[in-house]
Amino acid sequence: MNLNLSPYLHFDGTAREAMTFYRSVLGGELTMNTFGEYGMEGDGADGVMHAMLRTEEGLMFMASDLPPGTTLTPGDATVTIALSGDEEERLTRWFHALAEGGEVHVPLEKQMWGDVFGQLQDRYGVQWLVDIG
Repeated sequence: MNLNLSPYLHFDGTAREAMTFYRSVLGGELTMNTFGEYGMEGDGADGVMHAMLRTEEGLMFMASDLPPGTTLTPGDATVTIALSGDEEERLTRWFHALAEGGEVHVPLEKQMWGDVFGQLQDRYGVQWLVDIG
C-alpha cells in the first residue's frame, strides 16, 4: 500500500503566482486549472481552482484560490511546510529562495540538536521549516 500526505494551500487570488514561484524554487511539474475551466463565469473565473506541484524528489503539494465571496487572512495558516533531508546545498538554496520577499524567523544555522535548521514565512504568508541533518 502507498500512502501520501500532501499539504493543500489556500490563497486569496495569488495561487497562480505563488505556485509558479514555488516551481521556480523547487523545480518539478506544475499543473493548474481555473474555476472557469469548470464552468464558473464572471468575477473569479480566472482564479485557480486547483494547482498541483510534483518535484523529481517526490515532493508534492497542492493549492487553490478561495472561491469568490470567501476571505483569507495571510499568515494565519494552520499548516507549516517542512522540508528535510541531507542534501545541504539544495535545501540551503531552497531556504534562501523561499525567504526572498518574506521574513526569516529562525536563520538557517546549526542548532543544539546538531542539525542545520531554519524557519521562515514566504512572501505569500506560508510558513516553512527547513531541517538539514
